[in-house]
Amino acid sequence: MASAQDLRPLPASGIASFAAEKQRVALTSVVSAVFLTTMKLGVGLWTGSLGILAEAAHSLLDLVAAAMTVWAVRAAAQPADGRHTYGHGKFENLSALGETVLLLATCVWILTEAGQRLLGKPVEVEVTVWGFVVMAVSIAVDVSRSRALRRVALQTGSQALEADALHFSTDVWSSSVVILGLAAVWLGPRVRLPWLAGADTVAAILVALIVVWVSLQLGRRSVADLLDEAPAGAREAVAAAVAVPGVRGVSRVRVRQSGPEVFVDVTLTVEPGTSIERGHTIADAAERAIQNLLPGADVVVHVEPASGGVPESDNPAEVVRRLAAEHGVPVHGLQFRNVLGRLSLELHAEVAPVLSVAQAHDQVTALEAAVRHAIPRLAAVVTHIEPAARSASPVVSVPHGQFTTLEAVHEVLAEHHTLGWAHDVALSASGHGLTLTLHLTVPPELPIADAHARTEVLERVLRRRLPTLDRVLIHVEPAEPRASV
Repeated sequence: MASAQDLRPLPASGIASFAAEKQRVALTSVVSAVFLTTMKLGVGLWTGSLGILAEAAHSLLDLVAAAMTVWAVRAAAQPADGRHTYGHGKFENLSALGETVLLLATCVWILTEAGQRLLGKPVEVEVTVWGFVVMAVSIAVDVSRSRALRRVALQTGSQALEADALHFSTDVWSSSVVILGLAAVWLGPRVRLPWLAGADTVAAILVALIVVWVSLQLGRRSVADLLDEAPAGAREAVAAAVAVPGVRGVSRVRVRQSGPEVFVDVTLTVEPGTSIERGHTIADAAERAIQNLLPGADVVVHVEPASGGVPESDNPAEVVRRLAAEHGVPVHGLQFRNVLGRLSLELHAEVAPVLSVAQAHDQVTALEAAVRHAIPRLAAVVTHIEPAARSASPVVSVPHGQFTTLEAVHEVLAEHHTLGWAHDVALSASGHGLTLTLHLTVPPELPIADAHARTEVLERVLRRRLPTLDRVLIHVEPAEPRASV
């Protein structure tokens, strides 16, 4: 089976410029095939060598194949039209498949004739110097043509020319086998080994087996291309190449080859909410990555938003607001902080005043869990819960030159412990002062409006005692029910 490395698309501007070169080398192969077929057929009939006749038949098939190649490369060079929107490159694949059928038919004839000779059909093989000369000339021509065809095939990505190059390369080996068979027939009587007389027939069988093997390889590749079979590893290679910044995943990769042209169709998923301009930039980057992998390929990149969950985007605040809207919890006062490499989020969440602390806490906890899932790098999320009808406490001016300590905060909390159990107290510095965050545990049946009133009382006391505080965020949560004894 073909692999990803077998894809050799032409450069974007190379298809038209190489068309004339492809036709020239194909026509030269036709002339060479005519010369070789005529020479081998004449000498094979003269000497009666089945090996040389097999080679003549092989060269005749090469002539037919070369003629088919000329037709195929001319047809494939036609530009795409309304009926063939992907171009006419498949004509080369169709030509290669036709060559395969002709080669296999020839092999059937050679093997049949060889079987009859092995079973006793009397045929005298005359070994002359001309038989060796013909095969030597054939090898020289075949080597020259196979090199020329392979060179242009690699330059243009033409499967038809590659098939022709394979034919002429196979002729080199099969002609060598025939020379060895003729040499064995000539040597048999001289060394008193009569069984060497059958070496010519054995050589013909070896030629046929070589041709069968080459034909099956060529036929399998032709059928694979005609059925748009993706080369092994091609989809994986393309999927790895398009992993450019902004791509969340690759939902579909389709690769097909039509003659020398390769077509790639990719569907990428990006973050929900990605702008059209940003999506276009991502698609351009993915297309360039594919072009680096397969220069000259015809690439189509489709971008669509990811589904299933809310992934992290370039703007975390927008992610939080989107999630809050989905959970029916308005938020404000979002503050992202990075302290010693740990990213934390502080925010105010508004809930219905009729909710209890337990109900409000459950609603906000679900929001916090969604935020943590969407923004995995968040180390902490601290939410101040307040009733929707009320607004957050105003931020008072902080005179400079004052300093507060964590011990002072704990003193205030101890003095007002009746408001609730305070824990997870943290202080951090900001550009305008200090930020205090803490969790306040209250009875679960307490209405959220009353719980918010407690946080306001505590916040006022803290600000009065510690005027350098810039932000105070108090996260209210219900007390865990005690287990019954």
